[in-house]
Amino acid sequence: MINQITKDRIATLSERYMQLSKEQPEAVREIALAEIPEMVYNSNAIENSTLTLKETEDILFRDSIKNDHDVREIYEAKNLARITKSLLDRPNESLTVAFLLDFHGSLLTGIRDDWAGRFRSGREWVRVGSHVGANPDFVAGFMSELVADYNKQDNRYFLDKIAWFHAEFETIHPFNDGNGRLGRVLINQQLMQLGLPPVIIQNKSKRTSYYPAFDSYRTTGKFDAFTEILASLLIESLYKRITLMTASKIITVSVWARANGVAGNAALNKASRGTIPAFRMREKWMIAADFKED
Repeated sequence: MINQITKDRIATLSERYMQLSKEQPEAVREIALAEIPEMVYNSNAIENSTLTLKETEDILFRDSIKNDHDVREIYEAKNLARITKSLLDRPNESLTVAFLLDFHGSLLTGIRDDWAGRFRSGREWVRVGSHVGANPDFVAGFMSELVADYNKQDNRYFLDKIAWFHAEFETIHPFNDGNGRLGRVLINQQLMQLGLPPVIIQNKSKRTSYYPAFDSYRTTGKFDAFTEILASLLIESLYKRITLMTASKIITVSVWARANGVAGNAALNKASRGTIPAFRMREKWMIAADFKED
């Protein structure tokens, strides 16, 4: 579990973000819209899509692509972008079974219409590596229980609650396809319902932290690793929005490091650990030009 110092930092940053959100709602929306391609690229890449970030941007912003790709990958990008954008229009909607079935239907439209918007049933077993998803006869019941348990009013720390839900959702693997992508969308639905910004789970860290977190949960039942991942990503997302809404200029962390006499590797390490208010944009670490360490 994350320590109290991290929880306090999240609380302080969240309070500042919410204040700025009320003052500049247009900025909050535009920042979220601008990062949709990064969100879509990373989530699809985790599922082994071959689209690059640039190609994803071309598909979503310019409706074009120069290289030959399976048409499925193009649908995956467009469908995921559509439901990601729709979260911005319905941020306060509660998590229900109907909600996630609706989003799953949109996610698989044009890809597998026969699977879209319904749970696995009958003989529809799924396997991810050595993990076999829940018995299809019980999937619908498991999902009703999972959503109901998540929506209970209790004293669990909100990131623990979201982390547990994500771990359990992916363990059940309720759909024939689209489980990972929808699961990551639901993380952001849960954050945004709380008035917090969405996060981007990075493809580059899937083998070093994201996948191992699943392995840990399935063998020990502990979801601490997911809480730590979400805490780090949420802090970064908060840094990004607060900086973009308050700083006069942003620069790369490498440029900032040279200007402030900090070794480049040390600066990048500080950025990745969240000890300086840095954030990623198009896979580059950025920071306010006038930031000074204490």
